[in-house]
Amino acid sequence: MAEEANMAEELQEGAVEGQSANPGAGADVEMAEGEGAAGSAARNGGGELPFAEGGEAEPRIQFLHYLTSPVVTLLVGNGESETILTAHQALLAQSPFFSDACAAFTDDGSPRQIDLVTEELDAVGCFLEYLYTGDYFPKKLPGQRTLELDPSIPAVDETGDQLLKHARVYTLAEKFGMDKLKTLASSKIHCVNSTAKGEIQYARYIYQYTNRDDTTVRAPVANFWATRSHTLRAEAEEEFRSLCLEFPQFGYDVLTRVLDEKLKRERNEKMHPASGSARKRARHSNV
Repeated sequence: MAEEANMAEELQEGAVEGQSANPGAGADVEMAEGEGAAGSAARNGGGELPFAEGGEAEPRIQFLHYLTSPVVTLLVGNGESETILTAHQALLAQSPFFSDACAAFTDDGSPRQIDLVTEELDAVGCFLEYLYTGDYFPKKLPGQRTLELDPSIPAVDETGDQLLKHARVYTLAEKFGMDKLKTLASSKIHCVNSTAKGEIQYARYIYQYTNRDDTTVRAPVANFWATRSHTLRAEAEEEFRSLCLEFPQFGYDVLTRVLDEKLKRERNEKMHPASGSARKRARHSNV
């Protein structure tokens, strides 16, 4: 037993000496840990690290905090379509738009009310659903470019209603300053299977209610029609022409992409000419 104890002491001393001889080993471990935390922050959108400089974790806000905050009345629409909704102020305040509106409230018992007379009810409902749950219906299936099945919604969007649903959520999120909701709505737009007429309704809305420099939604619309207009135009030629006249920027964006693609093909043909003569007589059959 004594010999085993002496051997253990020798091994322990050797380990200490080895650690002293390589003082950078501990630093490497610390750097790796730091890189891991930074990488996690980068994957979370470049946000701050989860711990403050003092090493203490920031206090987690319990969901109960939101539910015990004052209730705010939202008047959506006007006239016969006016609808009253309610939401907790602490949740609404995550939006810069509502944070500013709620800052004007007082504690003297006066109503906490915000008028949204120009907003669409379904879009506001999706916004509130997102605030409370982190998503809105229909949700994306994990790892797929597909939305969860809703028997009340046709598999093919003939009218553009499904595209417009997410487009309205997108523009509402833009107004309310909710970037993550914008990204979510944009991703759901690409999951909808639509027709030419449905796509035209969607394109009209996008070019009417989004900023000219908003390439997130405008560029895919222009690219879609630039690559498919020769086939889809036959399905809705009158609607396509009307859209180009109503929104010249749409026609310009589509035409620019068509011409750019043509120029790209011509350059490729010059760099990689086809083998053999390109000029051949057409063969006529005697049958």
